[in-house]
Amino acid sequence: MSPTSETAQGGRRLVIVESPAKAKTIKGYLGPGYVVEASVGHIRDLPSGAAEVPEQYTGEVRRLGVDVEHDFQPIYVVNADKKAQVRKLKEQLAGVDELFLATDEDREGEAIAWHLLEVLKPKVPVHRMVFHEITKDAIQAAVANPRELNKRMVDAQETRRILDRLYGYEVSPVLWKKVMRGLSAGRVQSVATRLVVERERERIAFRSAEYWDLTGTFSTGRAGDASDPSSLVARLATVDGRRVAQGRDFGADGRLKSEQVLHLDEQNARALAAALAETSFSVRSVESKPYRRSPYAPFRTTTLQQEASRKLGFGAKATMQVAQKLYENGFITYMRTDSTILSDTAVAAARAQVTQLYGADYLPEKPRVYAGKVKNAQEAHEAIRPSGDRFRTPAETGLTGDQFRLYELIWKRTVASQMKDATGNSVTVKIGGRAADGRDAEFSASGKTITFHGFMKAYVEGADDPNAELDDRERRLPQVAEGDALSAEEITADGHATKPPARYTEASLVKELEEREIGRPSTYASIIGTILDRGYVFKKGTALVPSFLSFAVVNLLEKHFGRLVDYDFTARMEDDLDRIARGEAQAVPWLKRFYFGEGSQDAASGGAADAGNGDGDHLGGLKELVTDLGAIDAREISSFPVGDGVMLRVGRYGPYVERGEKDSEGHQRADVPEDLAPDELTVAYAEELFAKPSGDFELGVDPVSGNRIVAKDGRYGPYVTEILPEDTPKTGKNAVKPRTASLFKSMALDTVTLEDALKLMSLPRVVGTDAEGVEITAQNGRYGPYLKKGTDSRSLTDEEQLFTITLDEALAIYAQPKQRGRAAAKPPLKELGVDPVSEKPVVVKDGRFGPYVTDGETNATLRTDDSVETITPERGFELLAEKRAKGPAKKAAKKAPAKKTAAKKATPAKKAATKKTAAKKTTTAKKTTTASAAAKKTATKKTTTAAKPE
Repeated sequence: MSPTSETAQGGRRLVIVESPAKAKTIKGYLGPGYVVEASVGHIRDLPSGAAEVPEQYTGEVRRLGVDVEHDFQPIYVVNADKKAQVRKLKEQLAGVDELFLATDEDREGEAIAWHLLEVLKPKVPVHRMVFHEITKDAIQAAVANPRELNKRMVDAQETRRILDRLYGYEVSPVLWKKVMRGLSAGRVQSVATRLVVERERERIAFRSAEYWDLTGTFSTGRAGDASDPSSLVARLATVDGRRVAQGRDFGADGRLKSEQVLHLDEQNARALAAALAETSFSVRSVESKPYRRSPYAPFRTTTLQQEASRKLGFGAKATMQVAQKLYENGFITYMRTDSTILSDTAVAAARAQVTQLYGADYLPEKPRVYAGKVKNAQEAHEAIRPSGDRFRTPAETGLTGDQFRLYELIWKRTVASQMKDATGNSVTVKIGGRAADGRDAEFSASGKTITFHGFMKAYVEGADDPNAELDDRERRLPQVAEGDALSAEEITADGHATKPPARYTEASLVKELEEREIGRPSTYASIIGTILDRGYVFKKGTALVPSFLSFAVVNLLEKHFGRLVDYDFTARMEDDLDRIARGEAQAVPWLKRFYFGEGSQDAASGGAADAGNGDGDHLGGLKELVTDLGAIDAREISSFPVGDGVMLRVGRYGPYVERGEKDSEGHQRADVPEDLAPDELTVAYAEELFAKPSGDFELGVDPVSGNRIVAKDGRYGPYVTEILPEDTPKTGKNAVKPRTASLFKSMALDTVTLEDALKLMSLPRVVGTDAEGVEITAQNGRYGPYLKKGTDSRSLTDEEQLFTITLDEALAIYAQPKQRGRAAAKPPLKELGVDPVSEKPVVVKDGRFGPYVTDGETNATLRTDDSVETITPERGFELLAEKRAKGPAKKAAKKAPAKKTAAKKATPAKKAATKKTAAKKTTTAKKTTTASAAAKKTATKKTTTAAKPE
């Protein structure tokens, strides 16, 4: 389907890409003979609800959007928000002579191109136009060299889509029935959630062990300098030939894995240090080896996400969003790729810059070639690299902010990949002496010197462990020889405690999924985004913490759908889908086996790989698994022992702890904060929760509405609310939300009265309107009482003013200049040094919402785990990096000033939303748990069709 010679000389061509930004860039490269338009992603998909399914379909097809009885035929519908765009594309197609489908060259892009063909039904020649970078040469080459649509790639993507729909739509309703409405299950998201939960289980089961060793500072007795220091620090390695235990020698239960090692306690360590005080030491051995480190391969999707997390503080989703912009604007090649291969053009460009920027000494004789390491790599793209046949340096791009930082990372990594190895020497020195009590002690010190930095001049990879030593770190030791006498300047006993396994970060979770061959690189960002959005996981700093809700979900899936969250089974499913993509297996027989079970018709035909667990037993299909729900005890799968008779339960409205049976003597119950990490829930903490006032404080009945009024202790403090009748609509156009209001700081749960509650729920109060007709209201906010006129807010000095302030008094306040800042700037609480990114001094200051770190441009509030006294420079820089990665806070859409008082039933809801928005900004940990709260509310606010199971 190459372009005809006639159209090459004239005529009009329609080029359809996926995004408007890409369309704008490509339009500039093609000229007036081309119309470039965007599909704006997928134009059609499986229906999201039964209402979207055409009327001729009945039964299960309406629920699933897939006809499982007729070879799993999918039912596609044009998305409601894309109908106008489809009409526009059809109109433009009517006036052209050729159509170029220029969607991304991966499974998703190929599927979008096929859907465009199916919907537009073009009667002109159609060409599949593909490119890996958006440059003038690449676009013109793509136009000149089109290819056929790859139907095999389309089939592979369609099979994945059908599989994910069946998984989500069959398993999610089980979670609705047995855990909470509105939850979702997914082929990869559920496995990713299980990984995070299992790590937290390990932390809960972990028992810390204490161990001691010695550190000695030894002197050569001669003057030293930077290249040959006069002393070295060594750690005790053996006592009487027996190795001294270190953290790695202890198991998660706090016990030694082997009795062959020597476990020093504090008393023995201090006694040994004292016995070695007057000992003569000498060098027992010096072992020197050549050191060589080769450069890292160019970025693929997952390694870019990991490095952007380590070095820039970007989440996986943020990384892909920034990379998408760089790609669409012609700065980098396609960012969804498994490949580490560079084209000959790219290799030449990288080598040219090595010579230009670092000199010929840093350029290897032959170009470096990186073989793909990812099993079943999907895409035919290059690695992620700067675009073009001459790489623009970061300074030449004109980029700023996050785009500049990510481009610089990609550019450095690409150039470094074509540089020489770093070389040097590594040295291990053993130092021995006999203590006064006769024991023989041997210390060990390791050093590394880099004689030629090679690629490290351009780039050094980060590490997931903040305490890990990076490749370019040197440790110089004195030049000593075997037999040299050394004097001990100081020998100290050091105590240590083993630490639980670290929680996953986005970077380490991506790495884990890839190593287990679960999911695909192009989907990891959306997977992590999904488990965060669903409330299964929240963030504390950069750590991913599972919510109590996720414990219940994973518990159910493990006990009753074990195969579906089995790591090996999920990886084998990926293999099977890849075999289908390569034409080695057929989709329909495999789907039949997966859905209906081993005995389904044609399940064994077509060469489809085993969709079971390979144990030879009869394997039921997904349909059979979700049909037998009688064995699932909802209370059991949502209950977890804490200790001393205390149980953690995940209820319809969130997690709580309970002791004893309901209605029995001594029964205790208390809500658990949703931002509490599961490994922090101990019996002692549960006792604190039991001791707090809990439950609903009945205040009386509202004489106007007849509704009960209660006081409660919520996530963001005590509040009052009304209890609506059971038949009150909670969703849809006629939905009614209960009036809710926070207590004043001067009020308490056990003393607030019905009169107080009704006054609070009458807020915000309309004070009046100004001369221009703009309404002024008195409101109670998280930070105290205030007036609001349009977007202009003014603080009030007393909460009672909310009910007493007059219009004249309010206008007088607005007539005064708005006070900004404080009378005198307070000195910083702490200085942290210079930020490595902004290169500006970072300090800790005391702000209105608590202490925060700032470099003068970016401010980041300290988290609950941080304190002014303990925060380190590295932690301060990390907080700033995270804040930069999130970008500026999104502003709420402006609304026209209200001309009349809002209905009372809606006003408190608006106030509650404002209160929650403010609360979300206090810490990242609280912010991320909002997703969990949202999932909880779905139980009463969403209908079955509104919940999206995929």
